[in-house]
Amino acid sequence: MAHIIYTHTDEAPMLASASLLPIISAFTRKGGIDIVARDISLSGRIIAALSHYLPEHLRQADTLSELSALTQRREANIIKLPNISASLPQLHAAISELQNHGYELPDYPVSPVTDLEHDIRARYDSVIGSAVNPVLREGNSDRRAPRAVKNYARTHPHSMAPWSADSRTRVATMDSGDFKHNEVSYLVDQPLNASIVFQPNDGPAQKIRTAIPLTTGDIIDASVMSIAQLDRFLATCVAQAKESNLLFSVHLKATMMKVSDPVIFGRVVRAFFPRTFARFEGQLADLKLSPDNGLGAIFAGLEQVAEGRNIRESFDDELASSGPLAMVNSDRGITNLHVPSDVIVDASMPAMIRHGGKMWGPSGEENDTLAVIPDSSYAGIYQVVIDDCKAHGAFDPVTMGSVPNVGLMAQKAEEYGSHDKTFVAPASGRVDIIDDDGRVLLSRPVDQGDIFRSCVTKDAPIHNWISLAVQRARLSSTPVVFWLDSQRAHDRIMISKVESALSLCNTEGLNIRILDPCQAAVHTLQRLRKGLDTISATGNVLRDYLTDLFPIMELGTSAKMLSVVPLMAGGGLFETGAGGSAPKLAQQLIDENHLRWDSLGEFLAVAESLRHCGQITGNHHARVLADCLDIATERVLTHGRSAQRHVGEPDNRSSHLWLATYWAQALAKQNDDEELQNAFASLSAELTKLSPHIDDELLAVQGQAVDVGGYYHPDPVKLAQVMRPSAVFNHLIDQ
Repeated sequence: MAHIIYTHTDEAPMLASASLLPIISAFTRKGGIDIVARDISLSGRIIAALSHYLPEHLRQADTLSELSALTQRREANIIKLPNISASLPQLHAAISELQNHGYELPDYPVSPVTDLEHDIRARYDSVIGSAVNPVLREGNSDRRAPRAVKNYARTHPHSMAPWSADSRTRVATMDSGDFKHNEVSYLVDQPLNASIVFQPNDGPAQKIRTAIPLTTGDIIDASVMSIAQLDRFLATCVAQAKESNLLFSVHLKATMMKVSDPVIFGRVVRAFFPRTFARFEGQLADLKLSPDNGLGAIFAGLEQVAEGRNIRESFDDELASSGPLAMVNSDRGITNLHVPSDVIVDASMPAMIRHGGKMWGPSGEENDTLAVIPDSSYAGIYQVVIDDCKAHGAFDPVTMGSVPNVGLMAQKAEEYGSHDKTFVAPASGRVDIIDDDGRVLLSRPVDQGDIFRSCVTKDAPIHNWISLAVQRARLSSTPVVFWLDSQRAHDRIMISKVESALSLCNTEGLNIRILDPCQAAVHTLQRLRKGLDTISATGNVLRDYLTDLFPIMELGTSAKMLSVVPLMAGGGLFETGAGGSAPKLAQQLIDENHLRWDSLGEFLAVAESLRHCGQITGNHHARVLADCLDIATERVLTHGRSAQRHVGEPDNRSSHLWLATYWAQALAKQNDDEELQNAFASLSAELTKLSPHIDDELLAVQGQAVDVGGYYHPDPVKLAQVMRPSAVFNHLIDQ
């Protein structure tokens, strides 16, 4: 029997899987295909990493490592749902929940001293940030809106708030001292092992990282974020926002870039509350309350100590006298600075753009904002979109084109923050990257507190990425733009590689160009407004930004994109969309028993996974199952069967019911596979008759709070009871 791996992840996607996965498993089993669940959730990663400290019956296999090994094989077929790229506060919350569930896990050592504490800290640190995606992504990304989804968006356009030419919203970013301006790069000319060495002005050299294997053609980068220049920039932004009566908002990626961006986030918190930190910084440090974890963690900690009242009053006084601060939830008093993982740039900036350039203020009012994106590497693309919307108004989903993406990400290419090669300088000095013979490949001066960052981009993934872009351009007859900036050291090498590779490719009849990101954004937006499609070929971080930015404008959400990762070893990884709103959706289920996660990404990914299964294994049932699933998915869209926002409206469970109904009907009606036609004839007839009644059952359970036994580690029995409440439907599927 053929196998497809279906990942168990976190929050709303995980909750929805409790309803959807039994349906997929039942249907594919009739075609000789077994769906195998594998746990890569935050809680699962914690248990696996700390299994050494748990009794045998509570231990869990390291499935992430198992899947990593599988990606190196041709038979790999993995459906990857969005997972938590955990921030430190999320890690603490998950540990606490697991401890309450009987897992005698050690606490997270904030300041490890002993070897045991250092081991525990290292194990915990291995599961946060981008711990999953770089491990599984052994191929480059091919992400696009399927035709049925794009057609539906044009005939059922989502709302786009109007833009005013007088909008004062703008992006603020650094013009020196950041990662972009301090970047240096080295093109490897022979195989070597590199090391990162910190040489303080006073004292012996310290090896930070050794044995970084590099082969001919690889690129290694080094850069520094100057904390002094960052602090000056942030102080100016806070003052400008107050003077201009703009909402102050910061947009970072403190989950993926788990070393650098929490530090930057902490500097933003300090900049917004300078008097409080000048007065109480020592006390906050003694209480182990770090601004890197956000105001929410600080305020919660202050409630537990006697001296907390005075410090909290200082925060409140300064908040009242400062300029307005953008809010995540004004009703609950959650600001833009409360939780680092609440405001992720690739989701928060497109949402603001879709909302007419406005964010929510402290009193629940809408206002223009000063969007602070400290590192200038890609901040300019958002300013280009803002300027375009001011000049031409909001984009129209009915008429706008599409922006598929071919993204360089294989083998941790341009990895987010490159965690094992990023650190905060403990003193002033310099950081050298050296080879085995001590030859200095790259060097950067640092002051105490500066953030040093290095990353590696392997040669083979680069060539695979370029080939994939050319292939997509030819298959879709669509122009492709490589978004590369000649002002950046890394991109200058990339440009030479792209130009060299293209000269060896058959590009006859293709429209391929290289533009810096701002020029590429202008060019793409001009075509977008004319209803024309343009493939964006980008590096890893920019891939992440654009595959939220354009789909949110085109489709209303990035969850509706088809995301295929052709693995370099011949297998397939099929990703199911973005999880930016997953925490809010999960909370809505707990509060109201209504889940509005859009499972369309899962529908699309399963169909592509089945096609890949058929190609690799020769299973002729797989293609028919895939084609009929596509028919069902289109009917879910055209008949308005997707999950809706509010209690009393259809949610995930209803959407999954109708997907099953339409899928069974399509299989029963097709004439390409008599075995499947006969297998689904009875189910099709039963669901056709009973689905309206079952749908009423599913709607009737909404409106009350539910207990699924946990947020990060729910009880599977309780979860199944909540997400599969119809005995009639369960019987039809399970039989």
